[in-house]
Formats: sequence, structure tokens, C-alpha cells
Amino acid sequence: MVRFQNVGMRYGLGSEVLQDINFELRLGSFHFLSGASGAGKSSLLKLIYLAHRPSHGLITLFDCDVTIAPRRELALIRRRIGVVFQDFRLLDHLSVIENVALPGKIKGENWDTIAGHAAELLAWVGLGDCIDASPLTLSGGQKQRVAIARAVISRPEILLADEPTGNVDDDIAVRLLHLFEELNRLGTTVLIATHNENLMNRFDHPRLHLAGGELSGPFGRPSQHTETA
Repeated sequence: MVRFQNVGMRYGLGSEVLQDINFELRLGSFHFLSGASGAGKSSLLKLIYLAHRPSHGLITLFDCDVTIAPRRELALIRRRIGVVFQDFRLLDHLSVIENVALPGKIKGENWDTIAGHAAELLAWVGLGDCIDASPLTLSGGQKQRVAIARAVISRPEILLADEPTGNVDDDIAVRLLHLFEELNRLGTTVLIATHNENLMNRFDHPRLHLAGGELSGPFGRPSQHTETA
């Protein structure tokens, strides 16, 4: 589903923040992307969800070379990827259920249908009694769960999460990871960027590790669906 071959990335005219990155994510895999703050984890995720182009190398998503694909094809690929951002990116002028339903609304789906689905997802993440609340009234952990529900409402084939437990306590962090595992069991390929070593040690998923702009791994026991270049 994802293949990087000798990929580098820089911002503007600066030096490369990622250097000669090589890895693959196979269908149904679950990986942690580890590394210290500033190691380049968010930058690597940006390349996968097509928010930034590489400075060199080949990126293949769903068997499509996205470094040369036309804009229309890139838009279709983006719809197959869900992202949980580190800063949540909820819209404060919308209610919780409206935030979760927004991807479906943008695509022109029937409101009653997507609102019903959004309500089910909010109940699934333990926020069934907050559907009409404003994001301004929620805790960090609650906002994170809303962001997760919004990221998965379109049933993405790949789910990327950037430090999804960075604003919650350990108990909520473990609960969120179990939610990601449930999505993975349903067929979604999951990649979670985190520097929380204690949390990663509690789960038996392989790690890709970034340091100094270079990627190593996987470490740990890969699933039967996981293969790395």
C-alpha cells in the first residue's frame, strides 16, 4: 500500500530533514513510527498523505507513483487515507457531530446517513453523550477521540496518526491504542508516530525508527501482513 524508495525531503532551500528513506507498508499492517521530537516523524507522514512532495526518490501509494501522478489522481488517493493530526484540527464553530460528519458532507453524502454514522462512531469512542457539544468544552483526550472518529468515518484504507496520545494521560492513551487496534482488525493499515517508549512497549507491533533524518527497522515482531524493504 505504501512504498518509499530512496526518498528525501526538505523544506524550501534548507537541508534535507529526511534522507534516502526506504520502507514498505503492506495491507493490514500496524506499525509504530518512533523517534525523538524533531526527528522527522511528522514530515514522513506528510509525504504519505500528500501534503508535501519529496525532494528526490519514488513514493508509491496503492500501486500509483504519486511523484508524477496528475492532480486529479492525487485527490482520489487522498480520500483513501485518514489522518489524526497532533493538533486535532477541529472546527470550533461546529458541534462535535458536525466535525465528525464533515468529510461525508464535503463529499455531498446524505446528511441523515452521515450524521447517523457519526453518532455511532462517537458512541464507539465513548463520546455518545457529547454529540451536540462544542469542541471548546472538551478535554484534550476527548478532542483526540473526536479527531479519530472524524478520521475513520470515510473508512480509510490507511490511517496515519501523529502523536495521537501526546495530550492525554496514560490510561486514555492505552484506550486510544486499543481503538486503533480494533480498526486494524477491521482491515485498516495503521501507522502511528509517537516518541512514547512506555506506550509502545505495552503493544506488540513492529517499529520503524527515525533518527537524524534516517529510517531504520522494523524492530519487534512484524505481523504476517507486514514486509519492509
